[in-house]
Amino acid sequence: MVKEFEAGGYMALILGGSSGLGWAAAEKLAAHGMGLCILHRNTRSEMHAVTQSFERIKACGVPFVAFNADVISPEKRDEIVAALQAYKGRFRCILHSIARGSLKAMDATAQPPLSTEDFKLTLDYMTYSLYDWVVAFRDAGLLAADARVLAFTSEGSHKAWRHYAAVAAAKAALEALVRNMALELAPYGVRTNCIQAGITPTASMKRIPGSELLEAAAPGRNPFGRMTRPEDVANVVYLLCKDEAAWINGSIIPVDGGEHIC
Repeated sequence: MVKEFEAGGYMALILGGSSGLGWAAAEKLAAHGMGLCILHRNTRSEMHAVTQSFERIKACGVPFVAFNADVISPEKRDEIVAALQAYKGRFRCILHSIARGSLKAMDATAQPPLSTEDFKLTLDYMTYSLYDWVVAFRDAGLLAADARVLAFTSEGSHKAWRHYAAVAAAKAALEALVRNMALELAPYGVRTNCIQAGITPTASMKRIPGSELLEAAAPGRNPFGRMTRPEDVANVVYLLCKDEAAWINGSIIPVDGGEHIC
């Protein structure tokens, strides 16, 4: 396999990279020679499996560091930025794959029902954290001259799903944020885009109440008759990190085999 990112010494910061789409992207990028810094949030009981997964990244022979930390903690962010000074100017990619948000119902009989505090916390994790990390890396001189900022959105940003209100608001806000970052960070060499993945059977997807109905319907909606796989999305993350993708900026890119047109 060609390791085209190796010669440039490029690194990627993956926020939420121990599972799901973030992990699939980590494996793909490492296989092509990109070093990785993975920020994840896992319990002690989960760490054995996570550590085993990380060994697969190390086997690719790329630089690798990982931090088990809260993505919205300013103190932890400052510590990590300070710890990465040896990689100044080398971060080609920042990938936001945070899937922590409220999935409560608006129904008054729900215990407890969705609150404005749930909206705020979901937005902190799934939207504002992207901006905080990108700005911190920019100001610390960690970004490469042609950095790629990528975030995952979903069809739920513009369609109503039960129990998804807080996440939907966060995804819609994320898309708006990405558009403005694409405009205002371009002078710094930063390209900013969103990937709208199709219905993908990840752990975070399965936490949505009624997700089995979405998964059951997805193949029938899809021109290719199947659900999106994590590796489908990881392939596009890889493509957007290549030199040839430098003129893609401010886009919401569906990666769903055409599911969104049906």
